[in-house]
Amino acid sequence: MTAGTPPAEIDITVALVRKLLQAQHPDLAGLPLEIAGEGWDNVMVRLGEDLVLRLPRRNVADQLLRNEQRWLPELAPRLPLPVPVPLRTGVPGEGYPYVWSVLRWIEGETADLAPPDASEAPVLAGFLKALHQTAPDGAPSSEVRGCPLGNRLENIERRMAVLAEETDAITSAIRQAWRAGLAAPIDLPRLWVAGDVHARNVLVRNGKFAAFIDWGDICAGDPASDLASIWGLFESADARRAAIDAYGMSEATLARARGWAVMYGVLLLETGRHDHPRHAKMGADTLRRLTEDLT
Repeated sequence: MTAGTPPAEIDITVALVRKLLQAQHPDLAGLPLEIAGEGWDNVMVRLGEDLVLRLPRRNVADQLLRNEQRWLPELAPRLPLPVPVPLRTGVPGEGYPYVWSVLRWIEGETADLAPPDASEAPVLAGFLKALHQTAPDGAPSSEVRGCPLGNRLENIERRMAVLAEETDAITSAIRQAWRAGLAAPIDLPRLWVAGDVHARNVLVRNGKFAAFIDWGDICAGDPASDLASIWGLFESADARRAAIDAYGMSEATLARARGWAVMYGVLLLETGRHDHPRHAKMGADTLRRLTEDLT
């Protein structure tokens, strides 16, 4: 069980990125570079005013980025909001062992810092419905997203036990939602799933959704893991209900979505307490909202 953010397996610096650009995209190598952010799997490096590089920081992220490069250009045209389609790609070199991408920079603040308006609930539902279509046989699968919720049972219940000892976040409603999510059957075919729709992967401008970013966990599976974002994005209970109604999910899918919301809430809160306060707040907010809806 990882305590906090997984450590980087390679040090990504501006100097390294400059060397990669000089070797593979020399026409971009003269633009200003600035480290823009770091997640569990990737580092983002701002390139000039209009571009950003996405570079894996861990071995596991190499294949995830390959999945983005392969599938996002096919999915993007049917989605009603912007997603970061790779404009150019890079290969290992200069001592860097992974593939990487050049993306368009999309202006906006992440939804944990600039929450969407409640009126955006049907917009979220419409975006997810447009994405959640039948995936082809060659689509990637995942053991941690879009999978049966039971795949996460041991990891999440260990973290839940820690939180139950040290916080008041694990309410009886949270335990009930978790059990119900585990028990609910998957009543849908394998659909496209974004895989990581949490508040730091959603951009907002002036209260409106601006883009959905970070598609490394894209896979075919159960869309309930994406629907957990309803509790991660909306403070208003009415907005959460509106998103559920606009999407039009079955009782089994709703139960699984709540179960996935427990998963995200527990994971973000338990790991975030160690080294990422924003993640911790996102997790706590998710669990609190779910408790409010069920009590």
